[in-house]
Amino acid sequence: MSDGNLPVPPATILCVDDEANILAALRRLFRPAGYKVLLGNSGAEGLQLLEAENGEVDVVISDMRMPEMDGARFLAQVRARWPKAARILLTGYADIESTVAAINQGEIYRYIAKPWNDSEVMLTVKDVLERKALEREKARLEELTRRQNEELKSLNASLEEKVQARTQELALANEKLKTSFMTSIRVFANLIELREGRMAGHSRRVADLSRKTAKQMNLPPRDSQDVFLAGLLHDIGKIGLPDHLLAKNELQMTPEERGLWRKHPLKGEQALMALEDLRGAARLIRSHHERVDGQGYPAGEMEGAIPLGARILAVANDYDGLIQGTLNGKKLNEQAALEFIDKSRGRRYDPAVVDAFLVVCGGIKEPPPVGLPLLPAELEPGMVLARDFLSRDGILLLAADYVLDENLIRQIREYEKSEFGGRITLHIHPPKIVDHE
Repeated sequence: MSDGNLPVPPATILCVDDEANILAALRRLFRPAGYKVLLGNSGAEGLQLLEAENGEVDVVISDMRMPEMDGARFLAQVRARWPKAARILLTGYADIESTVAAINQGEIYRYIAKPWNDSEVMLTVKDVLERKALEREKARLEELTRRQNEELKSLNASLEEKVQARTQELALANEKLKTSFMTSIRVFANLIELREGRMAGHSRRVADLSRKTAKQMNLPPRDSQDVFLAGLLHDIGKIGLPDHLLAKNELQMTPEERGLWRKHPLKGEQALMALEDLRGAARLIRSHHERVDGQGYPAGEMEGAIPLGARILAVANDYDGLIQGTLNGKKLNEQAALEFIDKSRGRRYDPAVVDAFLVVCGGIKEPPPVGLPLLPAELEPGMVLARDFLSRDGILLLAADYVLDENLIRQIREYEKSEFGGRITLHIHPPKIVDHE
């Protein structure tokens, strides 16, 4: 095995024995295998060779019976000074007691009885070298992992500081994003915010409303997390759209522009599907412009086929779009936007999601009376509208202060029959009282 991409030098084996013929036999055995072989005729010389090699010896093979310093004492010193060197003892059958001492003192890897079998010795050395190679590789990988963790920790800290400095308005009150995964999400969200221009803050608001609605509907934590992430990233598919298209609402677009615009949910899904932790959010982003009546895009899915998280995201996204004036070309106040959402239940939006969303937003407050409520049959020419007259989809039909004439009254009555199939109410300014005195 290699340390990175560096070549591995040949293994070094130190053989220590006071008999020259045994040393010669060991050298003849190991050299053909490509090992570097060092020979020492005593324990003292073996220690000198180890010092000369700076301890860079892989295997030490020592005879047990040697004058002045026997194998047990020699290997004990090797263990104390160069513990990484594997230790093998050559011993005769009569040296059992000394062998036990060597095992205890020198912590030898294995002992081999004399006379030895060449194949056994080679196999033993091969095994010990493979084990040492595995240990080196393990140590290398552990060090690499430690170093990479330190680098990643440093990088995360740097990214967190930059994101906090540039996107303070995106900080969520109830959560701090500390992990590298969430830091990356916040970087993506920041890029979207910079791209959205006049809609800056839209993604953060949609994410916050979506998460609160998911909590109100008791979604599991994982599903709520996907809804929140999808809210932050739901407009990521718009990054590649031209600036002039981003400045329009959909009603102002040409058919060609509308076709390009309606591909952004698919592009958003494609951008995130490669990230395993974002696949759930990507599926929600794909469907967040679908409608429960099947009139949405990009696939025209109906309620049962639309993920619940996408149905939540659709309500939150449209609500913010109504307030910003990007959905139907006119900015609505919060109450008017909630009324639009409520009136569109069952057609645009899942009724259960609408109920939860209204709870999150505090419900629809009864507006103060403005003008006299009249039915179309009660209208007369010259009357003036006190409130905007909106379609069921929230489209502005007549603005406040519009003066009614006979032709317009007739059209309003026909509209009531064709669109509503029931009653509608218009609010009219009360007639001014003229003082003739």
